[in-house]
Amino acid sequence: MKKFKFLSAIFAAVLVMSACGSDDSSEPKDNGTPAQDETVSIEWKFGHLANEDHMWHKTAEKFSELVSEKTNQQIKIEIYPNNQLGGETDTINSIKAGTADLVISGETMANWAPKAALMAVPYAFRDEAHLIKVIEGEIGQGIEAEIIEKVGLTPLYYHTRAPRNLTSNKPISTPEDLSGFRMRVPNVPLFLSVWETAGARPQVMDFNEVFTGLQQGVIDGQENPLDLIHSAGFAEVQGYVNETEHVYSWIYILIGNEQLAELSDELKAAVMEAAAEAQVYGKELFDTEFSGYKDDLIEKGMQFNSDVNQDAFREAMLPAIQEKLTEEQYSLYEQILEVK
Repeated sequence: MKKFKFLSAIFAAVLVMSACGSDDSSEPKDNGTPAQDETVSIEWKFGHLANEDHMWHKTAEKFSELVSEKTNQQIKIEIYPNNQLGGETDTINSIKAGTADLVISGETMANWAPKAALMAVPYAFRDEAHLIKVIEGEIGQGIEAEIIEKVGLTPLYYHTRAPRNLTSNKPISTPEDLSGFRMRVPNVPLFLSVWETAGARPQVMDFNEVFTGLQQGVIDGQENPLDLIHSAGFAEVQGYVNETEHVYSWIYILIGNEQLAELSDELKAAVMEAAAEAQVYGKELFDTEFSGYKDDLIEKGMQFNSDVNQDAFREAMLPAIQEKLTEEQYSLYEQILEVK
């Protein structure tokens, strides 16, 4: 995991901090008076789309606690769930403007960093093990580097995501069932193209508008992993989870490059150490909580359609993938398919 990449640097920085601790700033100065408290007060705003019960938020809270603890309360992180700071794109723009500091984001960053589109290409990843191997390998490192350079954000830790499934109020088993189907997709051009090519009528919509859109009949369905289908309460307005499993992906917790650069080496190392521990905590939450989502959605009245012809959806979406990915992106897509 990411924590191993930073471990040596982190431990070295921790030793430095420990050594510095021997220089007790509370010792009297030459004038005989105690030194002033030099505690730095840094406040970061962290906005994301999930609600307070979601594992992303719980992990964000843990990260905030760890950062406070490891920096001796010099850094305080205020968390704003439920898109309180605006949608994902809005929050990224706010970070660039200096009015927010951290965000949870994934393939949306392809609007700035083209390689980020590979974080969620339909049917690119076979399963979670394949996904993690890509994230932590050379391909993932290349995606991170481009995000840092072109988006202006630095990944701190990541969450793997369960496969995205299509929800609806009628069973959808083949691309032919998508005729006239109005569905929400995130602000990811590739998502718009693949679903349109497959036969649906997709439209971009911020996540915080989806429930109302479904409730009012503006859209007929949407696609997301079970955790977000669960936490967003879509069982109240959708009857089916169609197991398309069209995208395995991951999502980063990111901080603005400028905000990170303002930290001393010691504080930066402490933040990275907290991120590594949050990574482990988030994975444990995922493994513990995810198994219960399906049962709970069924209890709330949703039906799971397992008769989905995934091969048919893969074939229907492939022409859009070939057309919309650049030569560099498609080469990366083929490299992902080859990772064993």
